[in-house]
Amino acid sequence: MKQVIEVKGLKKSYGQLTAVNGVDLNVQQGEIFALLGPNGAGKSTTVEILEGFRSRDGGDVKVLDTDPAIGGIAARQWRNRIGIVLQSSNDAGDLTVAESIAHFSHYYSNPRNVEEVIDAVGLREKAGALVRTLSGGQRRRLDVALGIIGNPELLFLDEPTTGFDPKARRDFWALIRTLKGEGRTILLTTHYLDEAEALADRVAVINKGQIIEVSTPAELGGRATSLAQVSWREDGVVKVEKAPHPTAFVAELSARFGGEVPELIVKRATLEDIYLEMIGGEDA
Repeated sequence: MKQVIEVKGLKKSYGQLTAVNGVDLNVQQGEIFALLGPNGAGKSTTVEILEGFRSRDGGDVKVLDTDPAIGGIAARQWRNRIGIVLQSSNDAGDLTVAESIAHFSHYYSNPRNVEEVIDAVGLREKAGALVRTLSGGQRRRLDVALGIIGNPELLFLDEPTTGFDPKARRDFWALIRTLKGEGRTILLTTHYLDEAEALADRVAVINKGQIIEVSTPAELGGRATSLAQVSWREDGVVKVEKAPHPTAFVAELSARFGGEVPELIVKRATLEDIYLEMIGGEDA
């Protein structure tokens, strides 16, 4: 697969604080790649370097075969190929949805059709509404519209569903999957582990400026082969046991109880369980 993002030995410090310490990272064309890590782990600094908004102290970085630190005409040409959806934005409140998208389209040499983008992000019924009147979920859809109007090959999404209710989050996930289906590569940062599991082809966990592991959500941290936790009530007490072969263990319990096992629960490690173990239980 073609590498859209290639990072080797990335370093960045702020005075005595080392924010990024030798990060290696590769993102393949057409995948959704999630970067996970607690606050202060180096996640934001890494992404801002990839977006060309922050300088680096060392290492090699290529985004769409271009060093993000490049300047001049080459930088403008490169920015035509990427889209960025920041964590929050409050501009253009006095423009309508359609006007805002049309305005941003003029920043690009090969923009998508404005009407098609409005439909793609599910804002047709709000096309004539002022931006300031949109709900949180609708505003986030507009943010994505502004991020994709330039017809980007690579889209950066920073905490895209913060503050969303459950339905709005699932609707937004459907939109992201549609963008992936169009062949776009997406780099996602999120604090929601269920979001990473639902969307990402691969995830990377960063902590204290270093990448701990890169894997699929199902296999991260040995999750696929982790022991199952079996709990049940016996003699008035809830008992818990880790079982490498939970089906056989439950069968033994069932035989012992002569049928139904009281309050039986079988639980595999969630992505959140694995993640918290990897970062030492720090707040995400």
